[in-house]
Amino acid sequence: MPSVLFHVQHLLGIGHVKRAATLARAMSARGIEVTLVSGGEHVPVLDDSGMRFVQLPPVKASDRTFGSIVDADGREIGNEIRTERRDMLIDLLNEIRPDVLMLELYPFGRRQLRSELTPLIEAAREMSPRPRIVSSVRDILVEKNRPERDREMVDTAKRLFDAILVHGDPALIPFDRTFPLAGEIADLLRYTGYVVEHRKIENAKGEQGNGEVIVSSGSGAVGELLLRTAVEARPHTSYSDIPWRLLAGYSLPEDIFDDIVGTAPDGVVVERAREDFVTLLKNCRLSISQGGYNTIMEVLACGARGIAVPYAGGHETEQTLRARLLEERGLIQQMPEGELTVKKLVAAIERAESLDLPGPDSIDTGGAEETARLVEHLIPAAGAGSHDDDIGA
Repeated sequence: MPSVLFHVQHLLGIGHVKRAATLARAMSARGIEVTLVSGGEHVPVLDDSGMRFVQLPPVKASDRTFGSIVDADGREIGNEIRTERRDMLIDLLNEIRPDVLMLELYPFGRRQLRSELTPLIEAAREMSPRPRIVSSVRDILVEKNRPERDREMVDTAKRLFDAILVHGDPALIPFDRTFPLAGEIADLLRYTGYVVEHRKIENAKGEQGNGEVIVSSGSGAVGELLLRTAVEARPHTSYSDIPWRLLAGYSLPEDIFDDIVGTAPDGVVVERAREDFVTLLKNCRLSISQGGYNTIMEVLACGARGIAVPYAGGHETEQTLRARLLEERGLIQQMPEGELTVKKLVAAIERAESLDLPGPDSIDTGGAEETARLVEHLIPAAGAGSHDDDIGA
């Protein structure tokens, strides 16, 4: 059976690993055996069915600025954990001998993990037959304003990678919008469309969330402001007489979560993130979310009215840009995190009823299936050692 070894690292939220798991299931559905290796913290709501899931010793960002990487206990990681993770990856590579090695985000991010990624790629390139080496990257890169880094990314991509799968729709935002040197690697780029697990949405049944306002802060460490602002805004809106359900990420500190639960008024339910989130979206009256890639695409795919408050901590810009472009198309409303107030949220909620529901063809959301097709096409050419193979562009 053809096989893929897929490395993914989430540092703050869970968007990266959730998208990777969706891609892994799509590849599995095409008869590809996928081993998904996660380097982030355990995610209770992650669906890892349809794949072999391997957990590395977890690391995460120290804070919203991504200034350093720390272990599960908050200590800056040293050589011991770096060596352990590297050796686990090399052992998996030698055990599986995959047809395709897929790296999420690298070389366009995860520079702090070069101590494990560079040896992994080098070991793969020494194999015979050689696995094809593929980058899996979202539509928008974080702005770094460091041209030398862009040059380094291009050089690494051209030297080490066989294909770069961009999980976006160029009609909404082409890769060169946030990566100016994209033209130099145009022969490697393949757009897949946005990644959405349509089968899971189609199979979502039940009445959970029916007629409710769903407020979700994602499963990262941020989101307290959104949840508290939503509670304050509710009585001032025309939605004050219907149930509101607040979903907090599992990384929100327990004392903060308990305080929000304890102060929530009647008609407001506060829970941790749920596995049936898409069912809630399919049934809800309105979604108010933090605006991450996965959540926004699920809101659109479920046909829900949506308000996004994109995360903009540290140097993060991708959520804000994507939300703004979707708002320009009339698909959602968005409010920058720095502008979030009770008054502005109330105004956005009152405008929401007039927002047209997103149509099924508003943007390309076939990214999971197209990624699986492209990877499947790569597999017969594994070991060819050329970057010139046609993979169905």
